Amino acid sequence: MTRRTWTLLLSIVLVLALGLVGGFVRVPYVALGPGPTYDTLSKVGGVPVVELAGHESSDFGGHLTMTTVGVTDGVTVFGALGLWAGGRFALVPREEVFPPEKTKQQVDAENTRAFQLSQTNAEVAALRYLKFPDKVVVTSVTADGPSTKVIQPGDRIVAVNGQPVATAEEVRAALVRTKPGDQVAVRYQRNDVPETTAQVTLGERPEKGPDRPTYGFLGVTPADRPAPDFQIKISLKEVGGPSAGLMFALAIVDKLTPGKLNGGASVAGTGEIDIEGKVGAIGGIPFKMRAAREQGATVFLTPAENCAEALQRVPEGLRLIKVENLAGAVEALQAVQEGKPTPGC
Repeated sequence: MTRRTWTLLLSIVLVLALGLVGGFVRVPYVALGPGPTYDTLSKVGGVPVVELAGHESSDFGGHLTMTTVGVTDGVTVFGALGLWAGGRFALVPREEVFPPEKTKQQVDAENTRAFQLSQTNAEVAALRYLKFPDKVVVTSVTADGPSTKVIQPGDRIVAVNGQPVATAEEVRAALVRTKPGDQVAVRYQRNDVPETTAQVTLGERPEKGPDRPTYGFLGVTPADRPAPDFQIKISLKEVGGPSAGLMFALAIVDKLTPGKLNGGASVAGTGEIDIEGKVGAIGGIPFKMRAAREQGATVFLTPAENCAEALQRVPEGLRLIKVENLAGAVEALQAVQEGKPTPGC
């Protein structure tokens, strides 16, 4: 074989090797980009994203769109170059999204729990904003505590030690004159089952130090939660993380109040929310804004803590509104309808 032939063969081998490396070897990065969007006032797969079971929804229209970040894992060398060159995606070290001490399944499970918590927080925040009365709900039960075999998280506490209770503080007050070893009656309700009364033997409080309370320990954490006579159902699968809370809360408010909260316009946004209605920062806002604009949104509700980042990459035609809490978001949308100034980033 001639030198020219050897050179040609070697070149072919190198090209094939490069192709195999580029097409099959994965890089330690993931690609972040615009993810799917979901209108919280609409349906997905024929099922309403936010549904009021047992309550008629008021007039609503337009869009209240929640946005997400798309994560592409298992990126190859060529794939990474293509995503980066396209301009819609950013490459970040894989360990920032999937910490090495956790499996992908664990990370996915955490994101799912965060998404479920965002739904609960959105419901509570919206109902509190609308001034629905509270009930006393058990949020946690101490493992191997006095109430472990009796009470479950989510149960409604109706009376303790013969005293009706309407707030979490009244639960504590009903135990002040007790001591460890006392047996008290706890009246509670689970789901739609009729109220039940159970006897619980109080234990010693786990707090340490000379100032710890001496009264009996029931072993539950009570909290005040709104008590509507209907059920709120949020149905959305394959989405994780806490950042949809604000848009869920707005959809609930919109369906429970007269008129169109968004004035019939296409509004998108993001933001974690707590039960008091405070809106917190989220990640990936440049990708979420881009996804929103591509879906036709003209207004984007932006957590106040994300404003500085959002201003650096605002898509043309997208109006940013700074949001600190649920009440402020509602007021801002009303201002948009009336043509009044809104808090901008």
